[in-house]
Amino acid sequence: MIYLERFSLATADDEDTFVLNYPYQLEMQCFTHNVYPFKIIPQKELEILEFEPITIFYGSNGSGKSTLLNIIAEKLMIRRSAPFNNTPYFDDYLSYCEYSLRNQCRLPKDSKLIASDDVFDFLLDIRAINEGISDRRDRLFEEYEDKSRNRFQMKCLDDYDELKKHNDAKRYSKSQFTEKRLPREVTPGSNGESAFAYFAKEIGENALYLLDEPENSLSVVKQKELARLLEDSARFYNCQFIISTHSPILLSMKGARIYDLDSCPVRVRRWTELENVREWFDFFEENRDKLL
Repeated sequence: MIYLERFSLATADDEDTFVLNYPYQLEMQCFTHNVYPFKIIPQKELEILEFEPITIFYGSNGSGKSTLLNIIAEKLMIRRSAPFNNTPYFDDYLSYCEYSLRNQCRLPKDSKLIASDDVFDFLLDIRAINEGISDRRDRLFEEYEDKSRNRFQMKCLDDYDELKKHNDAKRYSKSQFTEKRLPREVTPGSNGESAFAYFAKEIGENALYLLDEPENSLSVVKQKELARLLEDSARFYNCQFIISTHSPILLSMKGARIYDLDSCPVRVRRWTELENVREWFDFFEENRDKLL
């Protein structure tokens, strides 16, 4: 499915016009050396982006992958959670950008940007919850030891819960006593398994998703599972994806349109032509005898 069909960025002339017409902003706000996101894209000689159901921004660190995602997300007012490198000039830059939607459709309300920070925050939340459960487990162990040793006599109805705990401590084993009172851990999985579960939960149907380096925290096996999830979501569930990545697994997704931000001017390339993929290929070729 294609919702976002085309996006035009500020041209070099647009950026020069902005700087020439608003020099007082640059001086008064002390941003003379940082007018982000200006002065990033013209170096790439990239003015128009055209999209497929899966579109990928590929490039090395600092190539502008995340910048493009942020520009698109802010122009389209797509929902997001994680903060980004915003500056006083972001809205000025967006005023030069334009976009077109397929068949003049509305952007689906469930569209969102998922950044690496969102995934990391999710993993930290799980850890915090599970650590809290672990602390509660230790306290329940102590409570079990105390109540299994000491007798308790109920004096009024208010003591019923306490009596039940003492009876349970004598009736059940420590693990059974604790399990009855302890919530289950949110997930027993590794960071990679939890991260994949996050994407599976967040990616639904009929929406545009912007994913910023989703391969972080994922093993090769989980990256392959994520690639299948994205391909199936685009093919069967009316989703469109715009992704920043340098993962060979994600770059190899069927039908993906790949913008190589390491080339100047930026070119659309096959995944097998990309430098990062070729480096991996050469590495395995050099070690072929060790892999046989």
